Amino acid sequence: MSESKLYWAIIDGWTMSKRSLKHIFREAESLVMAIGLPVAIMVMFVYVFGGAIQTGTDYVNYVVPGVIITCVGFGSSIIAISVTQDMVGGLFERFRSMPLLPSSLMVGHVIGGFVRNVIATTVAILVALLIGFRPDAGWLEWFGVIGVLALFMVSISWAFVVFGLLVKSVEAANALTFPMLFLPYLSSAFVPTETMPSWLHAFAENQPMTPLIETLRGLLLGTPIGSNHWLTMAWFGGLLIVSMVTATFLFKRRKSE
Repeated sequence: MSESKLYWAIIDGWTMSKRSLKHIFREAESLVMAIGLPVAIMVMFVYVFGGAIQTGTDYVNYVVPGVIITCVGFGSSIIAISVTQDMVGGLFERFRSMPLLPSSLMVGHVIGGFVRNVIATTVAILVALLIGFRPDAGWLEWFGVIGVLALFMVSISWAFVVFGLLVKSVEAANALTFPMLFLPYLSSAFVPTETMPSWLHAFAENQPMTPLIETLRGLLLGTPIGSNHWLTMAWFGGLLIVSMVTATFLFKRRKSE
């Protein structure tokens, strides 16, 4: 890409990002849902189920990393719906008649989703602190938490862009996000995997959410991380690359239809 094209790609990406950022506050119900549902789940698990679940530590400390991941998942799933709305609602066709790089539409959705996730995650952590969450992390560990969450947010955002490009209706986009949102419940997010049946334990131990959650738990609470941080980078670094390549391919195919 020439220097001029790179410049305009950045300008167009920023233009679409500003559009997505404005939508965060204009469509406040999406932000409220992205914050409220994970927080409600956290409160329910801590106060309703927490006394019955033995994890070797205060349950609120155990459950917060999983709630953070659930929060990011809900916040990112909105991207799939927004991308589909833009594609089927005629907005993309309108952009094609303007001096605007069409792929900047995807970049704008990803950046908007990232900011929405940062807001929702920050609120979720503050609520967790109010109900008893007490992390042991120092500054270095908190930087590690930020880095891991940033990788997860960006990679899952691009995955949801792919979902939004795969379907041709908002309802289908909403349904397609469900399996990804359900994964944290089949991991070590809310209960130790050792308590699960053997067939489910094998899946829970070897799906991407478990090493991600164990890495965050280790950074925040000082529990053993082992190889989980490498597995996290492999899973979500790979997801980011595959999702970006797939989204680019699907976008070009939709463009030629």
